[in-house]
Amino acid sequence: MRHRILTYCAIGITALAAVPAVAQTGGAQADPAVVTTALDVPDVAALQTPSERVGEFFETEDGARIFYEVAGDGPPMLLLHGYPLSGALFARVRDALQSDHTVLTVDHRGYGLSEAPEIPDNVKVYAEDALAVMTHLGFDAAIIGGMSMGGPVTLSMYEMSPERFTGMVLIDTSAAAAAPPEAGLWNGTAEVARSIGKEPIITALLPDMLTGETRLNEPAISDYLKAVMEGSSVEGFIGGAVALAERPDFTDMLPSINVPTLVIVGLEDSLYAVQVARNMAEQIPDADLAIIPGGSHAAIFEAPGLVASAIKDWASGL
Repeated sequence: MRHRILTYCAIGITALAAVPAVAQTGGAQADPAVVTTALDVPDVAALQTPSERVGEFFETEDGARIFYEVAGDGPPMLLLHGYPLSGALFARVRDALQSDHTVLTVDHRGYGLSEAPEIPDNVKVYAEDALAVMTHLGFDAAIIGGMSMGGPVTLSMYEMSPERFTGMVLIDTSAAAAAPPEAGLWNGTAEVARSIGKEPIITALLPDMLTGETRLNEPAISDYLKAVMEGSSVEGFIGGAVALAERPDFTDMLPSINVPTLVIVGLEDSLYAVQVARNMAEQIPDADLAIIPGGSHAAIFEAPGLVASAIKDWASGL
């Protein structure tokens, strides 16, 4: 039975990835949204290992210990990671952004170096944690961005406290609720974590995080992302999967977002394809779209120079 669950999980991820991939084609190189300028960013070999990062902890009222890192100088920018990652995801872009911004990253409870008293099961919990860390640091408002699961977390924060936003960045994500096939995938993923552990999930997800070219020619990037995922707890794997399966539908809120927004998507993202990002950008009144060539779902780590360039150029106009 365990092998059957794992097979369903792997097949589900592959099937989900295949559905939107068609939307990636169609003369993307001629699209003005394609980013062509890259900033200098650190090589993976220069990064701290995910488990040895140096930062601080914030303890929530219910006893969770939220690990966070702060770097740079300037207006605050908060970046929120996706499933099943940690703030280490932003290690490469942070170096390029911190000259103009105070960059804050957090590990959601159960991920990376953060700890949780119990398994969280909805994105609102992660959103409340992030807002609490901002308050703790005295950040009244910030540019707030989220990758993948961090997108619904960001939108949940906006729903609760729009006044805390000076801008929004949505990275390789979707504002929609999980459709039945995707919800089934995430519920199956949670069951795999409960029954077998996290390793099969890491094996199944990694090919969706990075392009085949990167996995073939730059194994250090794959190894680092794998280490990031291995640093998260089984409880985090379970809770995040349930939260993604049951996440709210924020699509009706998009037209009411009244802060400048940047929507970023890897050209080869097979989980939330370019058309998903384009649709979000079209529904948000003051939104720009940035398409990252050579980037898949984890474009912010795979093509960090292009992503950092897109964010920095956009933020300079705020």
